[in-house]
Amino acid sequence: MNDDGNPPTIHDARSIGPLTEAMLDRLESAIVGKRDMLRLVLAAVFADGHVLLEDVPGVAKTATARAIAQCCGLDFSRVQFTPDLIPADITGATVFDPALSSTEFRPGPVFANLVLGDEINRAPPKTQSALLEAMEERQVTVDGATRLLPDTFVVIGTQNPIESEGTYPLPEAQLDRFLIRTGVGYPSHEAEVDLVMRRAARRTDRVVIEPMLTPDSTRSVQLAIEAVHVSVPVAQYIVDIVDGTRQNPRTEAGASPRGSLALLKMSRAWAAMGGRSYVLPDDVKAMAIPTLSHRLLLMPDQWVRGVQPFEVIDEVVQMIPTPPATDAGEDTGSVPEPLSFGDAPP
Repeated sequence: MNDDGNPPTIHDARSIGPLTEAMLDRLESAIVGKRDMLRLVLAAVFADGHVLLEDVPGVAKTATARAIAQCCGLDFSRVQFTPDLIPADITGATVFDPALSSTEFRPGPVFANLVLGDEINRAPPKTQSALLEAMEERQVTVDGATRLLPDTFVVIGTQNPIESEGTYPLPEAQLDRFLIRTGVGYPSHEAEVDLVMRRAARRTDRVVIEPMLTPDSTRSVQLAIEAVHVSVPVAQYIVDIVDGTRQNPRTEAGASPRGSLALLKMSRAWAAMGGRSYVLPDDVKAMAIPTLSHRLLLMPDQWVRGVQPFEVIDEVVQMIPTPPATDAGEDTGSVPEPLSFGDAPP
């Protein structure tokens, strides 16, 4: 919020850069030493997409979702996915009120701005499909009636990649609905010492982040990003990379056209967070791995050899000629450093 208590005004995409840095400074009061990860997840929220955080327990996946919801001023709800979870536990249900002798709909936790699906792969497919409709259509259907979700609606799903007992692997269709997949990773030694000292000084586990935005102003950021310019050469570059994942001999199936659109959205958000109103090829390169890695299906022999999807994407990006940056004009800005923390799933 500004000094007057109101959310900052977003005039155009170039004003998102300073806002991003201020938000990251505030988020780091809760999530120590993970600025790159926070920047990427915040970019996905600003791009109006969903996030899959895949990492071992205890590295602040849940805390990251809660902190971003608080900083953006979003209504937050958490769903703990378990094998006995049913769709109504997520979407809500129609119940009979004996006092009024009538039925009423009681909304479930999905009716929030930011929904955390904790250990999302522990619910059975029928329950996962209920969340799939919400993620793709921004609506839920209960007892034949369709109900719209909030305009600002983001799902952050978490899962543990090293534990498979009692899990139901996410179907490819649902994985494809996540805009990005990334990890968190262990903090550095210095960052972990800082984390411990902050907890000791705070004397409580609870960390409260003062909001800098509201649901409406977060939505205005999302709409401003939609106005970020994309030149024809950059659009061709996006499609060339996605098509390269399909042509690569190490993939059984590459990214779909939804992957092209996802890379467009993330490249726009990354450009805006760098203070620019246009996309550079370097934005596309920086976003290729987190946006496309979960959309590839490797050939069986590659999977046996331990090849990771991010390696294929890195190979494709290196093979595709980079178009010149011709849209700079008089605009100024920067490209955030390429990410490395989430390149390889743990």
